Amino acid sequence: MYGTRVAVLGAGIVGAACARELALAGLEVTVVDRGAAASATTAHGEGNVLVSDKGPGPELELAQFSRRLWPQVLDTIAERSGRAADAVEWEPKGGIVVATTDAGARELVRFAAAQRAAGVRAEVLDADGLAEAEPYVTPAHTAALHYPQDAQVQPAAAAAALLGDALAAGATLGTGREVLGAVTRGGRLTGIRTSAGLLEADLFVNAAGPWAGELAARLGAPVDVRPRRGDILVTTPLPPMVFHKVYDADYVGAVGSSAEELQTSAVVESTRGGSVLIGSSRRRVGFDDRLRPEVLSVVAAKALRLFPTLAGVPVMRAYGGFRPYVPDHLPVIGADPRLAGLWHASGHEGAGIGLSVGTARLLRCLILGEPTDMDATPFRVDRPAVLGEHAHPANGARPASSAHSASSGRPASSASPAGSAHPASSAHPASEETA
Repeated sequence: MYGTRVAVLGAGIVGAACARELALAGLEVTVVDRGAAASATTAHGEGNVLVSDKGPGPELELAQFSRRLWPQVLDTIAERSGRAADAVEWEPKGGIVVATTDAGARELVRFAAAQRAAGVRAEVLDADGLAEAEPYVTPAHTAALHYPQDAQVQPAAAAAALLGDALAAGATLGTGREVLGAVTRGGRLTGIRTSAGLLEADLFVNAAGPWAGELAARLGAPVDVRPRRGDILVTTPLPPMVFHKVYDADYVGAVGSSAEELQTSAVVESTRGGSVLIGSSRRRVGFDDRLRPEVLSVVAAKALRLFPTLAGVPVMRAYGGFRPYVPDHLPVIGADPRLAGLWHASGHEGAGIGLSVGTARLLRCLILGEPTDMDATPFRVDRPAVLGEHAHPANGARPASSAHSASSGRPASSASPAGSAHPASSAHPASEETA
């Protein structure tokens, strides 16, 4: 497939990672985004590279795969630019999960046992061990676990480093280019109409994060990827007082919840600059980007129960962003079965930073027809949670060949910061043109 033209729609971290893998494989890659690179969801993420919040299953397997890849990818980037690799601020500092109720402790112990069976390192911390690891955490805890495989990056810098590698390998970047609609011939996507004109390619990768659903609808192949709002508080720089990513045991439940109403849990971590990031919240409110004081108040209160010493610490700002939510909480990775030429890499919700490099490697292997390092079928496009009522093309295009013609490395089986190429709210119909 050397010389195949690929357009990656979205210059967030997932789009950047996909562009890098495809450009390094010798494909002719163009990345387009309505805004600037890494300026939307990626810029509003915490930079988590986690295994601790995922139970056994395909998302955990993808997280473990990505966790193995991150150091390798950064080593490769460092060969081109040590400064770019350093800016990523890779920090394998580990995570600590704390339960503050008896019920929470029982659930945490059960959850960790299942994770260990799936290859996750989850180490029990007694009271003295927790106090040594996190001296400022609440003493009123009922259980604590250390996850040494958890890590953190600076998300915008990580996206820039991945995109820089793609550009060095021959990719091109076009910002300020909004996707308006599709050009199809014979049931195949052959081009997109953008605000800067027509862009033709052989393959198109929808990596638009929370806007992937809207973008897919414009291209005539809707997928059920929706925005899920989250907000973060940022303190003024402090002396060192939080040494891991620390969160309460309720966080896993909030991540896995499909409820539309507000979900909150305490998540506290420091940055290299000394500020402490305080989360987290989850709300399904569409693209309403207003900060809600009542939400921030609940988030702060839960953080204070975990770290009482934060009381009185000034908060210098708050910000929010949108996660790409899919009802079954699994990413969407692979070819669209309804429209040949269209591929998807989205739906990672709050895990897109960590899962980006694994997603990109899977996508590359699927596109090139190479064996994959893990089973990609659970992430396929043609599953009920993704297609739902949109199982047939919106523009009448003929169905494409199966998304699984490429090898997935295992027999097919029946079966979770993200790009920023968001379309405007007013949709334009896809167009059908005859060759």
